[in-house]
Amino acid sequence: MYSNIFDRLSFISLFLVIVLLPVFCLPFTTISIAVGKGLLLVVGLTLSIIFWAISRFIDGKIIFPRSALLLSGLGIVFIFLLSALFSGSRAVSLFGNMLDLGSFWFIFGSFVLMLMSGIVFKTPKRAKIVLLGAILSSVVVLIFQGIHLFFPAITTLALLADKTDNLLGSWNALGLFAGFSSLMFLLVIEFFPISKVEKLLLSIFTLLSILLAILVNFPLAWILLGISSLIIFVYKVSISFHGKEEDRKQFPLTSFIVVIISLLFFLSSGFLSDVISNRLHISNTEVSPSLGATLSITRGVLGDHPIFGLGPNRFDEAWAMYKPQSINNTQFWDVSFNSGSGTLPTLAATVGGLGILSLLVFFVLFLIVGVRSVFYGIKNKVNWEIMAFFMLSLYLFISSFFYSTGAVIFLLSFVFAGVFIGLTSKEILISFLSDHRKSFFSILILILVIMISVVMAFKYIERLVSIPYFSQALRAPTVEEAQVAIGRALTLHENDLYLRTYSQIYLLKFNSLAGKDATTTSDADKVALQSNLDQAVNGALLATRYNPRNYLNWGALGSLYQSLAFLGVKDVSSKAIEAYQKAIALNPNNPGLKITLASVFWTDDKISEAKDYANQGLALKSDYIDALLLLSQIAKKEGDNVLAISYAERALALAPTNPDLIKYMDSFKTAPVISTSAPDTENP
Repeated sequence: MYSNIFDRLSFISLFLVIVLLPVFCLPFTTISIAVGKGLLLVVGLTLSIIFWAISRFIDGKIIFPRSALLLSGLGIVFIFLLSALFSGSRAVSLFGNMLDLGSFWFIFGSFVLMLMSGIVFKTPKRAKIVLLGAILSSVVVLIFQGIHLFFPAITTLALLADKTDNLLGSWNALGLFAGFSSLMFLLVIEFFPISKVEKLLLSIFTLLSILLAILVNFPLAWILLGISSLIIFVYKVSISFHGKEEDRKQFPLTSFIVVIISLLFFLSSGFLSDVISNRLHISNTEVSPSLGATLSITRGVLGDHPIFGLGPNRFDEAWAMYKPQSINNTQFWDVSFNSGSGTLPTLAATVGGLGILSLLVFFVLFLIVGVRSVFYGIKNKVNWEIMAFFMLSLYLFISSFFYSTGAVIFLLSFVFAGVFIGLTSKEILISFLSDHRKSFFSILILILVIMISVVMAFKYIERLVSIPYFSQALRAPTVEEAQVAIGRALTLHENDLYLRTYSQIYLLKFNSLAGKDATTTSDADKVALQSNLDQAVNGALLATRYNPRNYLNWGALGSLYQSLAFLGVKDVSSKAIEAYQKAIALNPNNPGLKITLASVFWTDDKISEAKDYANQGLALKSDYIDALLLLSQIAKKEGDNVLAISYAERALALAPTNPDLIKYMDSFKTAPVISTSAPDTENP
């Protein structure tokens, strides 16, 4: 009796996680939608595991699906763990700032979600309940986002500022979710025994999802929805020739219409998207690396770290180290991308050869088991839930391969895969009450599972609480309030972002004290001046120790030392140079870092080094105005006004209305033209 109660509580907890995942957020707070969904996942999954473990204590039996897919998924988790442990930044690879997508604990959580879905929703009845919950959740998202698109001021929730802001993450992710919802409605309409009223309602919901997909008009969504609906249509037509008389009269009109609409909007996506966007005043721009660029990053990582890669959750560092130099010819030359062309390629790019192999094994097995199970179900005309959950999870996995979908779609793909595993797998039964040895180890394992779940939930909530303090530090009206807020945030969760902010706050306090008149500076002010200087430097140094592979940390340290040099602090220029050189080593193709270091050498009157790094920056980006201007100043100081004017003219040609460049060019009009070039011997 008590076992059944806790099993039901586990079912309810996990069911609520799945149903609420697309719609959950913490409105009117400073906590982002993604972080709020992480809270739902952690708390809901923890409760489900605890209730399930308590039920196992009571009945003395543990039942698992016997599935090669689960073993391959466990292999992914194990490889990600090894990759994180061998990473040079374990804190980043294991957890990230807030259970980052791509970190080991996020992948582990996704696997546990899949495992629990296979355990809890293993019967067709429970699978149908999950499907119904997913339908209701999708309808809520579709209606809410439709209202938000036309009345954004009413549905802002203090989280959604623009029309294209949504509960799924990016605008294109919403389009993929609309396609997923349409496919889900279509599967139920075509294959499940439902009443005419239910079929009418689902047809209306299908129309609603297609309308939202039209508004987003993401080509990938149309491709996936069109192919999926075509498969459904062809199958329904084919079985009508071999079915009963009443089956032959049921033409799959809904799936046929969806196929035609998908084809129409895919073929005319450019024209229609422009018309719709202009009419509704929708403006959306998403920038991400191409699949080719992502694969080039993967090759670079494999070349230097072939086995375990750089470590999970470190794509931004891999991008900085191995990004193509051609990126410098675009306006995104100084953008640090933390994801690639898709979620799955991003994961594969950082975990080395073993990680890529483990992912390939899982998805190949998924396709083999899925296709075999679907054809078996079709042959016997039973258990349409198997086909539905396989097709839905396949849609989500493919979406995650070709696009950086965000956490919701990625997690739902594992949820539906887990239900599919539960429906198609046999069971492994472990009964431990009658055997003392089994009882000891089984109870120990269950206790450890509960303890780990509770600790992880607590750590996540602790990090979550730090976010309001960090936001308060950024918005604080005074430096003193910012100091208190960032100190509290760091007490709850120490990471390099907080530490860099901590350093900047204390630098501001140092600047304000250093700006006072020296004649009125008291001994207490001098002590405070030194204290703030020490805190600023210490914060930046701690950031580099937290993650020594992040060029932003070394760049922040170099910028701090550079600022202190401008303020007259002695013996810091060499430290700024050292920090910037480490940043350049981690981001070698960034021309901005080269020019920044050149400016430090220039200020330190080291002309040769300044010229060298300025030329390196210009070689990486030929239209870099700062590099041209610095080289012009160097040439001017060396007495070569002809070369200086040449660089200045190139810079002015790139920005002809820049007042500073115009003023700089005017300075040459009053200066004598001196050239250090060799004399013309033919015409003396």
